[in-house]
Amino acid sequence: MKIIAYFLSVIFYLFFGLTLVVFQGIQWICLKFGYQAHKKSVDVFNFFLLACLKFLGNYVSFDNPYQFTKDRPHLIIANHQSMFDIPPLIWYLQKLHPKFISKKELGQGIPGISFNLKHGGSVLIDRNDSEQALKAISQFCEYLNETKNSAVIFPEGTRTKTGLPKEFSRNGLRTLFKSCPEAVVVPVSINNSWLMQKWGMFPLGIFVNLKFKVHKPLKIEDFESHEMLIDKIENQITSAINHPKQKS
Repeated sequence: MKIIAYFLSVIFYLFFGLTLVVFQGIQWICLKFGYQAHKKSVDVFNFFLLACLKFLGNYVSFDNPYQFTKDRPHLIIANHQSMFDIPPLIWYLQKLHPKFISKKELGQGIPGISFNLKHGGSVLIDRNDSEQALKAISQFCEYLNETKNSAVIFPEGTRTKTGLPKEFSRNGLRTLFKSCPEAVVVPVSINNSWLMQKWGMFPLGIFVNLKFKVHKPLKIEDFESHEMLIDKIENQITSAINHPKQKS
């Protein structure tokens, strides 16, 4: 199986890399026509990134029975299993205009992706500079309240390498809830994504069904305390995560 994975990973990276380079140029052109044009290019960009998964025999199942409106910001909160968690969230929740809180290192050096992070409305923070990070997040919340766009948050901080959920870091969530009191929280459980990187970045895992499940949206204003809300979110997300030894 691993020998096949090496062969398919070479093909995947060829088309994945080509997609990154091509959409670097497409985004640059679209940005000159404004936010909406650039946003459409990012949506299509992530559609093609998802299409590249088929070279590995992988595919995405995205279970979302809910409808969303753009009358208030949304906070998309999910567990984090691999770098491949991101394209499905952007593509399938594109109506919410998802943005990211990312470490500043991702703002350069990655064709297509770095450009979007710098120019698409996301925020780049320095994890070693708490003052800069808090100021950037505060400005980001003002942007969300004004535009009614959404933010994607992975409260575990770093991805799990085993599929087992990590304990949520609460400080960032408290800050977002306090700064975006009218936001709707959208909890998402991610399963099997970690299998794509079980051997690292090369070879990648093959014949994987990446599963995303959107849970019932929650209004921050409906909870007496932020701690109760965080408990509810963490329970919703982790209760739907498969144990790695289980077949999916």
